[in-house]
Formats: sequence, C-alpha cells, structure tokens
Amino acid sequence: MTQPNVERNAMSEEQITQVLTGIANGFRNQLRSPILLIPADENLEFEDVTFSSQDGVPLEAWFIPKEGSDRLIIVNHLKGFNRYGLPSHLEPWKSMFSASGNDFEVNFIPDYKILHDAGYNVLTYDLRNHGHSSAGNGGIGSSGRFESRDVIGSLIYAKTRRELSGMTIGLFSQCLGCNSTIFAMSRHPEHLKDVHVRCLVGVQPLSPRFFLERQLDLIGVPADRIEELDRYIKLITSFDLHQLAPIQAAKSVTLPTLVYQVYDDVMTKPIDVQTIFDNMPARDKELFWVQGTTQRWDGYTYFQREPKVALDWFEKYMY
Repeated sequence: MTQPNVERNAMSEEQITQVLTGIANGFRNQLRSPILLIPADENLEFEDVTFSSQDGVPLEAWFIPKEGSDRLIIVNHLKGFNRYGLPSHLEPWKSMFSASGNDFEVNFIPDYKILHDAGYNVLTYDLRNHGHSSAGNGGIGSSGRFESRDVIGSLIYAKTRRELSGMTIGLFSQCLGCNSTIFAMSRHPEHLKDVHVRCLVGVQPLSPRFFLERQLDLIGVPADRIEELDRYIKLITSFDLHQLAPIQAAKSVTLPTLVYQVYDDVMTKPIDVQTIFDNMPARDKELFWVQGTTQRWDGYTYFQREPKVALDWFEKYMY
C-alpha cells in the first residue's frame, strides 16, 4: 500500500475560485459512475428489483437470495459510487482521486459473495442521483439528509415484500450510506427500532468539512478558504457544512453498531469518526481502526480482505 504522491503548486486567485466553485457545484451536479459488473460475475443468482424511497424516488436494486436463510443484509453505498462500486482505475475518476492515492477500482460484488456464502440474503441498491436510480431533490447531494429517505425506503420494501417481511435485518452502510443511515435514525427512528432491524456495520462515516479541508490541502488551496467554500455550498444546497455532518444525528444511533475506518486516511482525520462514534448512545458499539494504509479505498475493500470483523458482528446480533 503506497503513500499518495501529492504535488503542491502555487495557485492563482482565479484558479482557487474555480476550484471552490467546482467543488460546490459537485453538490448540485453529481457525476454518476457506471455499473460495470453484476452479481452474476461472481456466479451469484440475483433479481433486478425496484422500489421507492420514502418520498417516492424510484430506486434500482439487486436482490441476491440465499436459499433457506431468514436473514437479510441491506447495503447502502457511498457518494459517487453505486451498488457495483467505482471504476476509479479509469478516467475521469482516476484523475479525480489520484492525489489521495485512491486511483484503483473498488468492486463490491465480492462483498455480496462473502455475505451470501455466510448465509445472508442481500439487498443492495443505488442511492438517489447515483447509478440507475432516479434523480431526487433536483439532483442535489445532501451528505445523507435527503438520502436517508432511501434507507427508509429500503426498509419499507424489505418489510412489505412477502418473502422478506419476516427476515432479521442487518445494515451494511458505507460513508454516504452510513451518514444516510444515521440521519434516518434521527429523523424516523420508528423504522430503525423495528424488532427485525438488529444491527449496523458502519464503514467510514464522514463529516463533509473534514473531507473538504483535506481535499483543499491536497490540491494546494489555503485552509482558510474552507469558509468561502462553505458559503458556496449553502448557496447550492441550502445547508452549511455543520448541517451536512452526521455528528449530531449520531446521538440517535441506538442499534448495536460496529464502525470501522482507515486510521491514517489522508481524506479525513481520525477525530471526525471518533466524535461520530462517541456521540452514539448505543449500549453495544465498537470502533475498529484499519491500520497500515493512508488510502480511504482500503477501508471500503477491507471487508473482502478481512471479512471476519463484520461477519462476527452480524452473527452476534442477527439471531
């Protein structure tokens, strides 16, 4: 695992303004990534399904059945990705993430194979404004506030589809998907306190301010310009960076929760995840640090390298 190769060049005021407005515009015009692989590529039988989010946005999904199992894992992906993952070994994504060393493919299909072979049905879907799912809220990304309605929609789907309605549910939520799950618990706890929803594995939840501060640093923009970026983002989303963070919403997380995070992740700071975790009042919770890398993507692929940590958590609570 290599350290990112970061080059710092002095930037003109015009260039800095272009960077700031470009980042802010990414909250309005999110770049969708293609779905390059499907579960059949890991010899998994699956069904293309669609369901509605809580506010009616059509969401596209895969249901991967496990014969004889009454346990279901719902997977919530991260920003810019989709249910397949992200082809960040290809352009334009390679250039977008090369400064942080995250210019390699993330493929989630092996995750589904591991979960399936461990005895779980899997429901994985594209969040609004991602993959093949429909646009919502004019395409605006909200770091989990609007996207929480998709998490709730997936739970309603699981509870109302006949063959899934009695299953024990675990949530496997990554970054934006984890933020969305946390906001869902804050906004509509009744859906998460259902007797069938047993636990959460949350991978690298993130407050946008920490990510954007690190992004500016990697690009070479002075740190004090974060307040200007905050204003640009509010003009587009109507939310400031404080409102987009899951830190306060985390105070509503009561499910047994395992959180894991790359400790030396160059795209954020450990204090962010530590604060989110500390705010969770869940009686049963654990924070696990992934060591030996600075690459955030290694956190997203950790499960397929070392599945025992998450599988043990699911097994403990999904009885």
